[in-house]
Amino acid sequence: MKKIFLSLFIVMSVFMNVRADEGMWIPMLLQNNEKEMQEMGMNITVEDIYSINNSSMKDAVVLFGGGCTGEIVSDKGLLFTNHHCGFDWIQHHSTVEHDYLTDGFWAMSFEEELPCPGLTAVMLKKMEDVTDRVLAGVEKSTTTEERAEIVKNNIAKIIEETSATTDYELEIKSFYHGNKYYMIYNEVFKDVRMVGTPPSNIGKFGGDTDNWVWPRHTGDFSIFRIYVSPEGKAVEYNEDNVPYKPAYHFPISLKGVEEGDFTFVFGYPARTNEYLPSVAVNQEANVIYPVSVDLRGKILDIYNKYQEKDPKVRIQYASKHAHLGNGWKKWMGVIEGINNFKGVEKKHAFDKAFTKWANYSRSRGAYLELIKDFNRVYAEYEPYRLATTYLSETALQIEVLTFAANFNALAQVTKDTPQEQIDALVAEAREAAKVFFKDYYQPIDQEVAAMVLQEYINNQPADFRPELLNTIVEKYDNVQAYVDELFAKTMFASEENVNNLLDNFKASKAKKIAKDPALMAYKNVMDFYFTNVRPNVAKISNEISELQRIFMRGQMEFHAEQNPDKMMYPDANFSLRVTYGKVGGFSPRDAVHYKHYTTLDGIMQKENPEIYDYVVTDRLRELYETKDYGRYADKDGSMHVAFIAGNHTTGGNSGSPILNADGHLLGLNFDRTWEGTMSDLIYDPSICKNISVDVRYVLFIIDKYAGATCLIDEMTIVE
Repeated sequence: MKKIFLSLFIVMSVFMNVRADEGMWIPMLLQNNEKEMQEMGMNITVEDIYSINNSSMKDAVVLFGGGCTGEIVSDKGLLFTNHHCGFDWIQHHSTVEHDYLTDGFWAMSFEEELPCPGLTAVMLKKMEDVTDRVLAGVEKSTTTEERAEIVKNNIAKIIEETSATTDYELEIKSFYHGNKYYMIYNEVFKDVRMVGTPPSNIGKFGGDTDNWVWPRHTGDFSIFRIYVSPEGKAVEYNEDNVPYKPAYHFPISLKGVEEGDFTFVFGYPARTNEYLPSVAVNQEANVIYPVSVDLRGKILDIYNKYQEKDPKVRIQYASKHAHLGNGWKKWMGVIEGINNFKGVEKKHAFDKAFTKWANYSRSRGAYLELIKDFNRVYAEYEPYRLATTYLSETALQIEVLTFAANFNALAQVTKDTPQEQIDALVAEAREAAKVFFKDYYQPIDQEVAAMVLQEYINNQPADFRPELLNTIVEKYDNVQAYVDELFAKTMFASEENVNNLLDNFKASKAKKIAKDPALMAYKNVMDFYFTNVRPNVAKISNEISELQRIFMRGQMEFHAEQNPDKMMYPDANFSLRVTYGKVGGFSPRDAVHYKHYTTLDGIMQKENPEIYDYVVTDRLRELYETKDYGRYADKDGSMHVAFIAGNHTTGGNSGSPILNADGHLLGLNFDRTWEGTMSDLIYDPSICKNISVDVRYVLFIIDKYAGATCLIDEMTIVE
């Protein structure tokens, strides 16, 4: 028995001991990590990073646009984030005449900065543990449904009571899968303007080919500015607004990085699932992701074909291509990483060890059947996950269908509908049409429609798919015949037809909208989802969530036994986190070793004028040939572009500041290594590396390339 217990202890310890370079830590609890961080080389205190009573680094980090991170780098609210984080706005402001995607954009004065209506920057002011208040009334005998209702009501009550005492926006987030709750106080800035961006040949150099892959040579940055009212209030855009004066902004280091240097990343990681059972990891990596990768790859092939032929189409579909391509490339890396590094097998070993650990004490009885229950529930879940995936990656990729959905409310008006309500619906539809047709190209949509509908038919059983698909099979010679008819008859593929409808809209035209084949197709697909898929997904998801909450509690109990001085980090949930590690290269495969940085030499080596993603601008080539790097060159004389370190990051960390031992800005996190994209599910320090653009390259482009020295003059530069 002693031998069995010892082997169990070893297996569990391997999985449960958090390594120094793993973890996404809650800033308010960072005191638990301070000693370790300082032993690794940090020269500051955690109070410098997160403080409620004094200005600190948290006052210079924002959730940018709801999906990325940004950092404030001047006392005038100047903000850095990634090029791909600002990409939608760069594309939004671009036209054929003013192609900021191709040429870049630099505001040389406040007056030239471009408003971005709807763009926000969210700043954390403080966090507060409200677990006891949220779970008040929850007992051991409380059912899952009762618990959910109690938690929902308690959260609403806490926010209502607290809102009366603060001007900040409040939210309460679940941590550790519902075992802890924290209330977050946010200041939301609503006037954020575009200040500068390099051309895509710099900001997106390498495109999808290099995406998620090291070595990288991407100048992935863009610049924005936060504005507030003259009184300093976070308000909507107004011409009278003034640049924001932050409590803190990051000094920028020109010292660069060396192998082994301590670094930390401060940002808003989106979603991770580090504590799943093996059956869940296997379903993600080997069932769901392969479907999405295959379908997105085929759509991207169609996009590429048309974008290469027409500059206008390239601009129109740039953002759509980027959004689809990002997930496509990442999921390929996850599949490869999980399988090459035996991720499912390792998780399975942990599941077995966890069950054995539960057997050693009667107090752990709640954990005994967990793995069996997970295996059963995920088997039930799989067909519904596949159905959801095929729906989202096929029918909902047909643009004319999703656009038609904007007119569903108009299709339901009657002669008794108040005119003011009709006018409001027409205005909403008109705005949707304006946005849609600006970036719409029917030949792409028509070809995508034929391809995805055929894939949908081929891969989902006839008795478990929308009736629309069976109608196509039964009544049309082939899918192409249906698609041709759809686009010939729908009004929603024509801007002229849509505008004519809206210009002369009367309640009597509602029936015409309702009978449009695009809207009918959309509703048919969604009716199937809401009737046959979503209820089951919701039911099974709730069961999985409850099992995962209990599983998480068990993992926390074991961790506390073995690591009483160090907490487990919670999964990412778009709350502010700190992660830390050291700069260093890695060896992903036999006989392959990557060093920790790249240089401008690599850009020139990759240059290919015939491939858009590898075009080098004349100005950049000129600076390279003359070695006109100014004070931004490394001590070896080269122009460093990017570097890697062992910081545990994920989506949402894009644009995050990566900082040195003194808290000075070294660069902007923008990616992970291809082999390490599995880190959302399993972290392996040998291959899970974060990629950052060197801030010296950022400053070099701003100063030497663009001549925007007025922006450099705002910043605090540390030589």
